[in-house]
Amino acid sequence: MGSPDSSADGFLSIGPRIRVLPIIHGSGDFAIRVRDELLERPYDCLAVPLPPSFQDEVERAVEALPTPSVVVQPDADGEEGEPSYSFVPIDPCQGVIAGLRTALGERIAREFIDLETPSFESIAASFPDPYALKRVSPEKFAAAVLPAIPPPQGAQHRARLAWMGARLREIESRRRLTLLVCSLLDWPWIRDAYRSRIAPPEPEPFFAPIRTHRVDSRSLLFLLGELPFITGLYERGRRELTADDNLSVDGVKELMLEARERLRLERPDVAQRITPQLLSVAFRYIRNLSLLERRLTPDLYTLIVAARQTAGDDYALALAETARQYLAPVPSDEGLTPEFDEDRPLRMGVHRADVPGCGPARMTSRLPGQAISWRTCKLRPKPSPPEQRRWKQRWDPFGMCSWPPEDDRIEGFHRHVRDQACAILGADLARVEKFTTSVRDGIDIRETLRNWHKGELYVRVVPPSRGSIEAVVFLFDVPADPDVYTHRATWFAEHSEESTLAFYATDPMKDLVGPGIARAKYGGALFLFPPRPIPEIWTDPQLESAATPEERLLAAAFLHSRDRHVAVVSPAPPLGNWRRMARASGRKIVHLPLKRFGGQMLDRLRTFHVLNGKQVRSYAADYIRDA
Repeated sequence: MGSPDSSADGFLSIGPRIRVLPIIHGSGDFAIRVRDELLERPYDCLAVPLPPSFQDEVERAVEALPTPSVVVQPDADGEEGEPSYSFVPIDPCQGVIAGLRTALGERIAREFIDLETPSFESIAASFPDPYALKRVSPEKFAAAVLPAIPPPQGAQHRARLAWMGARLREIESRRRLTLLVCSLLDWPWIRDAYRSRIAPPEPEPFFAPIRTHRVDSRSLLFLLGELPFITGLYERGRRELTADDNLSVDGVKELMLEARERLRLERPDVAQRITPQLLSVAFRYIRNLSLLERRLTPDLYTLIVAARQTAGDDYALALAETARQYLAPVPSDEGLTPEFDEDRPLRMGVHRADVPGCGPARMTSRLPGQAISWRTCKLRPKPSPPEQRRWKQRWDPFGMCSWPPEDDRIEGFHRHVRDQACAILGADLARVEKFTTSVRDGIDIRETLRNWHKGELYVRVVPPSRGSIEAVVFLFDVPADPDVYTHRATWFAEHSEESTLAFYATDPMKDLVGPGIARAKYGGALFLFPPRPIPEIWTDPQLESAATPEERLLAAAFLHSRDRHVAVVSPAPPLGNWRRMARASGRKIVHLPLKRFGGQMLDRLRTFHVLNGKQVRSYAADYIRDA
């Protein structure tokens, strides 16, 4: 036997015919590296750290991919009253599974070299971010981690390492070139056992049935090493032969865009606010949070926190739901449909599972990856249909009020619009005069240029506006669909800083977000300030001539305004019929185009909440998601 190769390429060679590739289990980047390693060199054998008893079931499950599954074996000495299992996750982003998948496709021999154990003891650790493989070779990655790898922990761990070293010596005698794929924690000690020829232990005879179960799609987040959505992207790339070497980053971008599309179906008003500019802010936030945690790529917690802080709870929830979805393509051939031991799927949890035919049990992975830390991020979930039905049954139609923070927000906007309309009135009375001693309200550039040859300077004089504006009408959708905006009401001010408000909106009973809390969207609104009581405009016989909701609001504004001018904010210029109504009432419309104001701000102002009584205000903040 020759001496080990001391070159950089030979750093991972533990023998003349055996090369090792240390990996982090559950990493898509390492899974791709295993696949490429098997295809780059003329290997005729792949060795994996699993017992021989698992080989038939694991390889059968690997051939059933992209359908994820789990191969389980009951522990022989589990605690009484609480069964326990060890399992192999059939995960496309698991390096060992990716190696077996490639070896099966390339007709490379497979050797399962781990020790048979009646009760498996799993060892996890915190590893560097695998994204470093994009710039660092596996040899340099393993060399950098080597000083921090602890010695073998426990008698079983040492016995397994000695057994695998002995098995590699036996495989070397009959194979030309073997690749061992194992954990970063094990490879230096397997190399020591191989070179030191440590005597392997006597295997403990036992029998435990091994079964394969499909996994409930809702619990794949607890089984797969990568996020289920990103795992599906790896499978899509494999099927469509597209590049998948940078999905650990590009997959995050696609995940966030897909979450926005998912949200667009449920809350188009919220999804419209998630602009490319907002997404760029979210990506920078994600990058900074990842660097603070000494990571190169974000985890799910970082993604959700960044989405919540930049776009609100609705987008964060959509992102969490999208990340759980495994959208891998399903084989179209009937012959490739996998068969499993039980019709009912296995449901995974945090180190536990509901095993078909057994019930709840402790689960230990035979391919443990990064150590998991669980953190809490409070999100306000979308209520379920049974909850909404229960809240609707308890709704009191005679006790409704508004949500004060939204009142303050829209009243501030209403005052801003009134000021803008008053400025327009003053602009109509502006005049231009020759400069004498003061520039008055500014230099009039147009008149000055017109008389440039005379060397004269002209200034603009804007006299104080005559009159004021008491009524402001907002028309967001013109024409308004009466089948959409079915809710109509007139609300009176609770204090002197609020306006008398009449509006038409979507039905709040169709969108209950909490007990006694409903959400709606304005189609149009009339504000009267200073506030005063007026008849209910939707039943007032004086306004029966108005045929549409918009005309009803305008007719009420013309009737109840004490000022000659009425401000109208609408997407298009006032219709001829609106101007005729104004002339008949002795009023004049001051029009402000809707596009003059920010689209995102208007969408936010249009959404409001109806509370079923003032007592609901004490807990409404726990249910109202203010994006």
